[in-house]
Amino acid sequence: MESLDLVEKELTARTAEFFRAVSFETAGKPRYDQIYDLFIEGGLLIKNSESKPEIMTVAEFIAPRQALVDVGRLTSFEETEIEHRIDTFGQVAHHLCTYAKTGVLDGVATQGRGVISTQFVRTPDGWKMSSMAWDDERDGQSIPAL
Repeated sequence: MESLDLVEKELTARTAEFFRAVSFETAGKPRYDQIYDLFIEGGLLIKNSESKPEIMTVAEFIAPRQALVDVGRLTSFEETEIEHRIDTFGQVAHHLCTYAKTGVLDGVATQGRGVISTQFVRTPDGWKMSSMAWDDERDGQSIPAL
């Protein structure tokens, strides 16, 4: 069995891979296809910053973002972790992190922060994400210290 330190390093690295896959500089391209390798089959991404959750498969998460990039509306995006906390038990783990994001959509710079809750499961191929849910900071809701 892996040591807790090795597990935490792998979970932190997998989360960083997700952030690298969605981030890209002006004139660059995101590496959305790499997200498939991070999730189990049937994994879900859940945006819960509106009145009702938007629940997506990996393909459903990628498609609208790729379309924005392809037509030149989304010209840069960067998402980075601020801090995190990890809880593990056997073959399941939870990675809770605060994050910051910046981007340019339709020529307008945007930025934000929020919290992402990612559930991991150990598979024969290593730790994979089973679900990722996030909510964005807004008036009356500030990101907490972890």
